[in-house]
Amino acid sequence: MHELSIAANIISIAKGELSKANGQKLEKIHLQVGSLSGIEIESLLFALKSSHGVLEDTEIKIEEMPGKLRCLECGVEFESADLYTLCPQCRQFKLEVVVGKELIIKSMTIS
Repeated sequence: MHELSIAANIISIAKGELSKANGQKLEKIHLQVGSLSGIEIESLLFALKSSHGVLEDTEIKIEEMPGKLRCLECGVEFESADLYTLCPQCRQFKLEVVVGKELIIKSMTIS
């Protein structure tokens, strides 16, 4: 369950931002998670909410971003939530990820 280590890193970043802003509380955090990242959103949310401390009363928004693959045979790009799929145009399996493996802290609201 790598979501625990991901949550720990997010918490560390949030603590650093609170310190830099001389803030007392993190009101909101907005995350974007790529659908091809392998991150289980519910597990990540649970890990963040169970952290006791900086995110305890924080509003947490996690937005799943669609994945996009490119076929290395025919060049077509297409959305997919699955890394293990065939190109819809030429039916080849030679694909690369264009977007969808990211985890982005989109915004934080500090008071």
